Amino acid sequence: MCSLTIICAVLLSVLSILPSLATEIAPQDRRSGYADMSRESKAMQDDDTANPGMLAVLDGEALWNRKAGAANRSCADCHGDATASMKGVAARYPAFDAPSGKPVDLEERINLERTGRQKAPPLRYESDELLALSAYVARQSRGEPIAPPEDERLAPFTADGRAFFNKRQGQLNLSCALCHDDNWGKRLAGNIVPQGHPTGYPLYRLEWQSLGSLQRRLRNCISGMRAEVPEYGAPEYVDLELFLMQRARGMPMESPAVRP
Repeated sequence: MCSLTIICAVLLSVLSILPSLATEIAPQDRRSGYADMSRESKAMQDDDTANPGMLAVLDGEALWNRKAGAANRSCADCHGDATASMKGVAARYPAFDAPSGKPVDLEERINLERTGRQKAPPLRYESDELLALSAYVARQSRGEPIAPPEDERLAPFTADGRAFFNKRQGQLNLSCALCHDDNWGKRLAGNIVPQGHPTGYPLYRLEWQSLGSLQRRLRNCISGMRAEVPEYGAPEYVDLELFLMQRARGMPMESPAVRP
């Protein structure tokens, strides 16, 4: 086992025996993971010509205007110019879907539109096509404040997301809150622990060398706790995203962001 792995294991073991005293971050203390990045990484996010995530946005624009499915319709046929019709939309998801009686995130909404309006098969989670369309839609909300819907039907799902965030789990007996509420700003094996706000998804992660969704990041965290990892599309992820968006209310959207 390499020395870095040993250090991580020791630090995580120390965290696991600390009491659960998570305190939610005060609004005035909230900060994006962007604030803790290197100058070079910030420059990559700030310059659309250098941001690798913008390649997916361009692909998403092409998909937005491409006809698909048995209905032979494009997203633009229903929603028109995305720069106008999709402005602020990603900042309001997940949202309640009345037919299914549950919240859906942006990716699931895109697939519901495909199957319902275009009569096309749904896109696979983490596929290039779904990430591209999600990035294109999310790009239209860049700079817009995160504004979760004031919908009482979402309350029990948000509560479930909060419970998941605070629940200790896995072989390491860790919770999301233990890192991202109690120990943000500190260093874990040389890396700054972020607050965990979902301001930039889908985003380009240098570690992945690719674009990825929030669900991919959540799966990484849960796996890091050595806990059972739900499959893509599981309701646990949507509930957790609901809570995280409430927790980040008012923060500006950054998609497609860049992260280490």
